[in-house]
Amino acid sequence: MKKQLLAIFGPLILAAVLLGGFFYSPWKFDVSDSKVIAKASTSMANSVLRGTEITSEALSSGKYVPFFGSSELNRVSSTHPSVLAQKYDRNYTPFLLGAAGTQSLSQFSMIHSLAKELSGKKAVFIVSPQWFTPKGVDKDYFKNWFSEEQTYQWLLSLKNISADDQYYAKRLQEFDIVKSNNTLVAALEKIAAGKLPEQSELDYFQLQSNLLSREDELFSGIGLNRNLQKDINQAAKALPEQYDESAIDQVATTEGKNDTSNNDLGIKNSFYSSRLKKDIKKLAGSQKDWDYRYSPEYSDFQLVLNEFAQNNVDVLFIIPPINQKWMDYTRLSNEMLAGFAKKVRYQLTSQGFTNIADLSGDGNEDYFMEDTIHLGWRGWLAADQAIEPFLDKNSTSKLNYQINNDFLSTDWQNQNPDALPGN
Repeated sequence: MKKQLLAIFGPLILAAVLLGGFFYSPWKFDVSDSKVIAKASTSMANSVLRGTEITSEALSSGKYVPFFGSSELNRVSSTHPSVLAQKYDRNYTPFLLGAAGTQSLSQFSMIHSLAKELSGKKAVFIVSPQWFTPKGVDKDYFKNWFSEEQTYQWLLSLKNISADDQYYAKRLQEFDIVKSNNTLVAALEKIAAGKLPEQSELDYFQLQSNLLSREDELFSGIGLNRNLQKDINQAAKALPEQYDESAIDQVATTEGKNDTSNNDLGIKNSFYSSRLKKDIKKLAGSQKDWDYRYSPEYSDFQLVLNEFAQNNVDVLFIIPPINQKWMDYTRLSNEMLAGFAKKVRYQLTSQGFTNIADLSGDGNEDYFMEDTIHLGWRGWLAADQAIEPFLDKNSTSKLNYQINNDFLSTDWQNQNPDALPGN
C-alpha cells in the first residue's frame, strides 16, 4: 500500500519540492543588464507591462523615458520616436509602455508601481480618442492587462483613503477578473467606503505580493526577444544622416505614398488588405453614431493625472487625430471629435498640465495616419516636433498642478464639452 501511495504521490511531492526550491532560489534575470533593458524597451511584452522589475531598473538608469500609450506604439516607420532617438543619438531612449487595450486604468496601475522611479522626471503620454467609448475600457482588454502584482502594491501603499482610491476601488469591482478574488473584493469594498483593509487582508496581500514579485524576478525576461528592434534598425536606414525636418518629411511622404497604394483611404496596404477590404462596403457610414464625448474613461484618465501630480512628473500629452478619409467614409463626426479634444484639453489645462501636443485636427494631412486611428509616417514626425524639445531641455518652470477630484464624477463623464470655456 505504501509503495502504491509513493508511486502515486511521490512524483507530485518531488515536483513540488523542486518547484519550491527553484522559486525560492537566489536565481533571477539580471534586469540591470543593458541588453535586457534595451530589448524590453521595445518589446511591450506582457511580462513588462504587468510587472515592475525591468521597467523600474530602466527608468532608474536615467537613460530611458516612458512613453505611455496603446497600440500606436508598435507602428514603426522611419519617424517613430524610437527610430528618431536612435538615429540621431538623442539624450533619451523611449521605453514603450503600451499595447492594444492599455487604457487609463492599466496605465494608472503601471504609473503607481513606478512612482519612485518617475518622481520628478519626464514622461510622454498618448491620449487616444478611441479609448473614450460610452462604456470605457473593454472588459477583455482590461483582463489581459490586469496586474495582480501592481494592484497589491497599490493596496499595501495605502495610508489613508483618498477620493481617487475610492474611485479606483469601485471601478475595479466592475471587472470579472477582480470579482473572482473574494479577498480582494472584500478589501475594495472597504476602500470604496473610505476604510482601510483589515490587517488580515493586508497580510494576505503582502504574501501574494512577495510571491508575484519573485515570479517577476524569475520570468520578466520571457518574451523580450519579440521586440521592435529589427524594425527600428531597418527604418533608421531611410533617414538622412543629419537631422533635417524637411528631408525627413520627404522620406515620410515617400514611405506613406508607397505603403498606401492599394486603397484611396490613406491606409497602409497590409492593414487594409487584412482588416478592411473584405467588409469595406459594410463599413460605409458605420460610425455615424459613435461618440467619444461621454465616457467613464475621463475619470479613469483622472487617476493617471492624480498620480502624475502626486509624484511631480512633467508630462507631455499627445492627442492624435483620426484618419479624416476614414471619418468621412464611416461618417464619424468631426464635431464630436473636436468636442472630445476640447474636453481632454480642459481637463488637462485646468489642473496645470500645460504640455499638450493636440494633433486631433490634423487627420486630413496626407500620410499623417498609418491606418484608421494610429499615427503614421508624417504623424509621428509632427509629434516629434513636440517630443524632442520637451525631452531635450531641462525644465525651467516649476510644476504647479491643482488637482480637482470633480473629474472623478459621473457629472464630468457626462459633461457636454460645448458648455466648457475655451476653444
